[in-house]
Amino acid sequence: MASAGLQFFAFILALFGIFGDITATLLPNWKVNADVGSNIITAITQMQGLWMDCTWYSTGTFSCTLKYSVLSLPVYIQAARTTMVLSCILSAFGICITTVGMKCTKLGGDTDSKNHTCFAGGVCFILSGIFGLVPTSWYTREIISNFLDTTIPESSKHEPGGAIYIGFISAGFLLIAGVIFCTSCFKKQQGPWIYSTKQQHFPSTQQENNAGYNLKDYV
Repeated sequence: MASAGLQFFAFILALFGIFGDITATLLPNWKVNADVGSNIITAITQMQGLWMDCTWYSTGTFSCTLKYSVLSLPVYIQAARTTMVLSCILSAFGICITTVGMKCTKLGGDTDSKNHTCFAGGVCFILSGIFGLVPTSWYTREIISNFLDTTIPESSKHEPGGAIYIGFISAGFLLIAGVIFCTSCFKKQQGPWIYSTKQQHFPSTQQENNAGYNLKDYV
């Protein structure tokens, strides 16, 4: 029952992870630049995401522009798009697979089949967390390096936006969920395996004793 409860906790973490992953992928605020200017009325907040760039004015209006051209984008944005989409797909697969393999469900057949299914779902979560962690780290590195570059004007510098923080937290949830699923499947199988290996040695020892007894009879 403890293992089933731990798997259910990991499943809840994975749900938070996949929702955060999708949210971070779609949000336009991966990096933010606030330009107040000489008047607070004309303040502008520029946000850039993986799929669109948005500009928010202090008057309450905003406008967004989609990034249609893929080849004109920097390499780190192209890589972030690909890896975040893969992260969402793998986490969705992990949700479906672990639903079948969890001990608290009646799907997936016998215990061995459910353990292997649950382990496969945990691997999907771990890969999803890695695919989500790589683009957020790379994107953050690019923002910090441009911010510290003295040759870039202040108006062109950005800071990490909320989508990056959501991506980091979601990747952490998916990694923790994957590790829990992978480690909770085969803990109770170690005892029977050791017992069976020890049990296999007893017949050979008994045969040696019988052989020695028979030799004494002939002497």
